Amino acid sequence: MAARRQERIEPTFGAETGGDRGDFHVSADDRAVPLAANDRKTRRAPKQAKKRQGGGFSLFGGSKSRSGGSGSGGSGGQPPRRRRSFFGHLVRTCFALGIWGALAVAAIVGYFAIKLPQEAWAIPDRPPNVKIVSVDGRLLANRGLTGGKEVSLDEMSPYIPQAVIAIEDRRFYDHFGVDPIGILRAAVENYQAGSTVQGGSTLTQQLAKNIFLNPDQTIQRKIQEAILALWLEQKFTKDQILEMYLNRVYFGSGATGVEAAARRYFNKSAAEVTLPEAALLAGLLKAPSRLSPARDPKAAKDRADVVLAAMRQEGEITDEEYQAGLAQKPTKAKSYWTGAENYAADVVMQDIKSLIGEVKDDVVVETTIDMDLEKVAEKTIRETVDGARQNVSQGALVAIDGTGAIRALVGGRDYAQSQYNRAFQARRQPGSAFKPFVYQTAIEQGFRPETVMMDEPVRIGNWTPSNYDNRYRGPVSVADALRQSLNTIAAQLIDRVGPASVIETANRMGIKSEIGDNASIALGTSEVSLLELTGAFAPYANGGYQAKPHLVNRITTEDGKVLWERGAEVPPVIVDPDTVAMMNAMLKRVVSAGTGRRAAIEGWEAGGKTGTTNDFKDAWFVGYTSNLVAGVWLGNDNGAKMQKVTGGSLPAEAWHKFMTAAHEGLPATPLPGDYRIGEHSGALTAENGADDGTYSDGGFYDPSIAGEQNDYVAQTGQRSPRRNFEDGGDGRFYDTPPPPGVVVQERVEDRSLFNRIFGG
Repeated sequence: MAARRQERIEPTFGAETGGDRGDFHVSADDRAVPLAANDRKTRRAPKQAKKRQGGGFSLFGGSKSRSGGSGSGGSGGQPPRRRRSFFGHLVRTCFALGIWGALAVAAIVGYFAIKLPQEAWAIPDRPPNVKIVSVDGRLLANRGLTGGKEVSLDEMSPYIPQAVIAIEDRRFYDHFGVDPIGILRAAVENYQAGSTVQGGSTLTQQLAKNIFLNPDQTIQRKIQEAILALWLEQKFTKDQILEMYLNRVYFGSGATGVEAAARRYFNKSAAEVTLPEAALLAGLLKAPSRLSPARDPKAAKDRADVVLAAMRQEGEITDEEYQAGLAQKPTKAKSYWTGAENYAADVVMQDIKSLIGEVKDDVVVETTIDMDLEKVAEKTIRETVDGARQNVSQGALVAIDGTGAIRALVGGRDYAQSQYNRAFQARRQPGSAFKPFVYQTAIEQGFRPETVMMDEPVRIGNWTPSNYDNRYRGPVSVADALRQSLNTIAAQLIDRVGPASVIETANRMGIKSEIGDNASIALGTSEVSLLELTGAFAPYANGGYQAKPHLVNRITTEDGKVLWERGAEVPPVIVDPDTVAMMNAMLKRVVSAGTGRRAAIEGWEAGGKTGTTNDFKDAWFVGYTSNLVAGVWLGNDNGAKMQKVTGGSLPAEAWHKFMTAAHEGLPATPLPGDYRIGEHSGALTAENGADDGTYSDGGFYDPSIAGEQNDYVAQTGQRSPRRNFEDGGDGRFYDTPPPPGVVVQERVEDRSLFNRIFGG
């Protein structure tokens, strides 16, 4: 017989029998831990559990159930399941997707952040600026990669940051480096326009790109730009970010930063920029090269008007200011920096590394340039070239004082059109302007201004130089030969003293260019620069002292720390005072009554020398007073012939114009030395020692006869036989045979061909 299944008796409270069973009992569902077996059965066979329902009873009067379930009839004794709403499911799904999306974004950001170069996490120093000023502190130019110094917000016109923010990032002070609203707005406007008309990058993002990244339009660059923008916003204040941006953004035409741009386009500092000018600068940021007023003034003005409208919309300017800005005419800027002072600035940049090494911080270079003289020199060269009708396209001028300090430097007619420095870089044949070094060498070897030589056909080897007018004057003094710039006498002198001696003299005076070791250098066949030729005349003006041309006096940091300074040592004497006196006596007559008479300055003693090369390709005048030395060159870069422009014409006239202005208001002072030609010989001199055009031999000077070598001619009379006696070597000229013991110089006719050509 089958065993009877024993049912579990649940504990009761109260009487064992006959008590009220509805008082209280504990069901299986009330247990702290359900029976494991029942739990397994419920999970495994829910249908069987359902069939067993009704085996028990409820303490609360429900239908009987083995599991003691409630009268609700739940399945398998489990409480009823709640139905999940669609909205809750959506929320939970979105939350999960958000977490996974955030993780994905973090992974992408981390990936591109790792790919950033390590230097991206430190603000690089702004490229140093070199501020170049005149001798009195006026700005000549800014040089360096930026073209202008860094300025604070307080040092620039308030219109500049207002204009930039209005057109580039109107929510600059509200966003956190990346502007979602700005991006959305730009996307909408670009969609409506059908093309990219507005960008969504903030100023902070643009700064990050300018400092750390390249301009490539890639997803990687845009993500890295945003990363760096967030970092910049955390590290710096808004004003600091704006200041860095305005000092590092490119404004076109080689100008980086607002100071450089203001100088470049308006020739003023950033502090002086007006509202219309600030609008123009802000407008350039969209396309600096295309919108540059140096390239397209109208396009630059149209864009500036858009900026003005944005400023009015943002409430930065009034309607009156807006209308006034619209009324401004387009700004036409030069295609390059303008002003001859930029030639000097270029020279400074060539020399600065040799003076202080690599420039690492902003520096100030104090030059020797006198800005007033610089402007006069620039005007003189431009007017001379523009006014010429003899195929002259270029000119240059250099002026230095007795110490060698360069006071004015003009390297060409217009720096904006050509930055080639014809005063420093160009080397041309100086022609007769080189002759003073031949005569100086002869003086140093015993010749005197009164020494008489024969102007006659000359042959030195295969070289047969002739005078400009192909005429010969017979006996002529050294002084008159220099005054008339006679080629035959210069050739004879170098044949006497030797080319090597002349080269040594020229080098000592300051000519550093290579000079050919041959007799033809007497006529200026070796090329030199205007600067070194002008500097070589300086010892005549200062009494014989060496005068190395120089442009820089001192270099300091912006806060005044001295990095380099020129010494104050007294230069050595390189020309004997007696030689200086004789050279000045002869070169004064070139200006007062010779080939350079158009250069004469009223009230001032001036010496100088003209120079003209073959076919009129180059024309020079180099002259000096006791106050200033100046050299002028005119010609064409391509070597084209001018139309009979000699050193005594346009260059002498330009020199006169510049030097007259340079000496205005200054007390006249004589040149060093007091050598009086004629008092030592009495021959070939003007009556009473004055250059009045009448000479003791009956000849006279005819000012009406023009020509480089034909300005001084004897119209009547013949040379006296007394001039056959030459300098006796003691500084005196003898009209009669010299006293006993004095050796008269004799002409050497039997020199070898080698010596006659090369001066051995």
